[in-house]
Parts: sequence; C-alpha cells; structure tokens
Amino acid sequence: MKVLKMMKNSKVSAAAVAAAACLAAAWCVLPPPQQTAAAETPAANAASQAKDKDIVDTAVSAGSFKTLAAALKAAGLVETLKGEGPFTVFAPTDEAFAKLPAGTLEDLLKPGNKEKLTEILTYHVVAGRHPAKEVTGMTSAKTVNGKPLKLKVEDGKVRVNDATVTKADVAASNGVIHVIDTVLLP
Repeated sequence: MKVLKMMKNSKVSAAAVAAAACLAAAWCVLPPPQQTAAAETPAANAASQAKDKDIVDTAVSAGSFKTLAAALKAAGLVETLKGEGPFTVFAPTDEAFAKLPAGTLEDLLKPGNKEKLTEILTYHVVAGRHPAKEVTGMTSAKTVNGKPLKLKVEDGKVRVNDATVTKADVAASNGVIHVIDTVLLP
C-alpha cells in the first residue's frame, strides 16, 4: 500500500495509469491466436507460464531470488508487487545480496528496519513496463520511492547505477524483470 501511495505522489499521471490499464484490459479480452505445433514446445510453454505469473511468482519460480522474496515479505511489499502494475523491477539475485557487507542484510530484515528496507526495495522498482529496448535508450528512470536510477549502455551491457543487467526482459503478467548483479542503494 505504501508503494501505491508513493506512486500516486510521483509524476506518473492518472491518465498514463488509466491508459496502461485500458491497454492491458484490451489485451486480456482479445481472443488467443491459433495454436500451432510450434507453440507446444517446452520453451513456448515456459514463456506462456511466465506471462501468467506476476512479478513475485516469476521471481520465486526462477530460484535465484530467494533473498529478494524474503526481503519483499519482511517489507510488506509482496501484495503490492502481485498487484496490477505494471512494474519494471531491477531484481538483484541472491549473489547480489551476498555481496553486501557482512550483517547488512540481517540488519535490514529486522522488524525495526522495515522503513529502510522498503526504501531500498522500492528503489529497484519503476512504474510502467519498460522492456530492454526502451531501457537502453534511457539515461535515467524515476523509481517508485521517488529517487532516480542512472541508466547507460557501457561496453554493450546495460548499467543501472553500479549494477549490470545480466538478464533482461523476464516477462511477468504485471510487468517485466531485469536481473541485476548488485543491490541498488539509494
């Protein structure tokens, strides 16, 4: 709920949110395309299942975001990121969290640090669905916590502040995930 309030205070207009909702609603009511034998391959089935899962379920099923899932739960953000969205999440892997100084994660997960944890996690979320082809043309993106991320392409890789996108465009029903190798700190 706090993230939704933050999004309301951002410069994302109600019209933009309504337009995205209308587009999403239109997409949902269109009849599915004719199925072919090629659509029944394991890769196609996995892609289809990913589109049926929200940001949280997609991250959990990937298996490399256990720490992120635990942090989202501790911050009370699971239901928000399971919501309608759309969201773009720059998701740090378990290895990214492991690079934090010793004791940092444990400290952040304590109930008394929920506000700080929420600030850090919402710094990884941008309102709207921003695929890689769009992100590569951006120099910054305003996060739902109100602070901007610096974006650039360097040596053929997308950089988000000091993090590198290691996998882009992981589809979810309510947005897109770009996997990063470093936890972003506001």
